[in-house]
Amino acid sequence: MKKKFLTLLLCFSAAVSAQETHIPFNGIVTDVLGTPLKKVKIYNHDERRYTFSNKEGKFGLTDVLPSDTLHLIFNHKAYLIPVDGKKSVHIKLDDQIVVSASEDEALIGLGYGFVKRREQTIPVSGISGEELQRTGKTDILEALVGKVAGYALINGEPRIRSNNSLLLSSEPIYIVDGIRVFSLNYLTVYDVDHVEVLKDASIYGVRGTNGAIVVYTKK
Repeated sequence: MKKKFLTLLLCFSAAVSAQETHIPFNGIVTDVLGTPLKKVKIYNHDERRYTFSNKEGKFGLTDVLPSDTLHLIFNHKAYLIPVDGKKSVHIKLDDQIVVSASEDEALIGLGYGFVKRREQTIPVSGISGEELQRTGKTDILEALVGKVAGYALINGEPRIRSNNSLLLSSEPIYIVDGIRVFSLNYLTVYDVDHVEVLKDASIYGVRGTNGAIVVYTKK
């Protein structure tokens, strides 16, 4: 009898833990006057899962950790919002700065369904810095050749194949530690913690449709 009780208790605990990892996190983005900002791109620690604010400025994500930082991209500008244990957030933006980011009880009630309607994912392939070093190359773009499906260098410029399509005609964008850069020449494979190659990085705007090479350095 005691064994059955322990088994049931363990199953219940596992179910609760699984639900907790998918707790909905809802938010709203406005300007300082309270006007909703739509089409703001938001993601957290997992760049493959992202969302856009709707016409009311509302957005939703799952798997947001208390220690996470939300990344917002609006009008080609990036904003960082520490979650700091909040269960929801009302973000006010003013041009170049974040004016405030406070918890909003009303947003919590939007629930899981709202989150799943808004959340999207993008295909990604990743490789560690150690594996890049083992290629014997110091250049990141050269070291990625043969390591990521659909990636190639053509006349020294990177191209990312989108699913079964031909190689794209334009080079992907580069993101280093959350910041867009226009070259990786100042980095070597020894600076890299890991690299993710995104086949569809529209989260970063129109140029992101050619994919993105996202580099995380050893901080």
